Amino acid sequence: MTSPAVSLTDLVEEQLTAAKAASAGRSAHTVHGGGGSSLRQTLLALAAGNALGEHDSPGEATLQVLRGQVVLGTPDGPVTGRAGDLLVIPPTRHDLRAVEDSAVLLTVAPRPA
Repeated sequence: MTSPAVSLTDLVEEQLTAAKAASAGRSAHTVHGGGGSSLRQTLLALAAGNALGEHDSPGEATLQVLRGQVVLGTPDGPVTGRAGDLLVIPPTRHDLRAVEDSAVLLTVAPRPA
């Protein structure tokens, strides 16, 4: 049986190391959810200067900035998030750029199929 506790601190370190080694400059790990869950949480790590290009919103979603500084690009303009900030992702196309080495916890309640 696995422990219900997850060390986000350890996961941030692991994923940032992986992001820095990846050609795309990013790495992700699903912390919770997947098949059949109504909630999904994914830790995303981006090396400084890298981004997730513009994409549609998968459902109601938030980003908790765990480390670094990111810019969420929205139709209403950029929103800067720093460690400790919680950003609400708009239900429209958006992108995410890392100003410095960063890790965020993406929480999504996917739209019903």
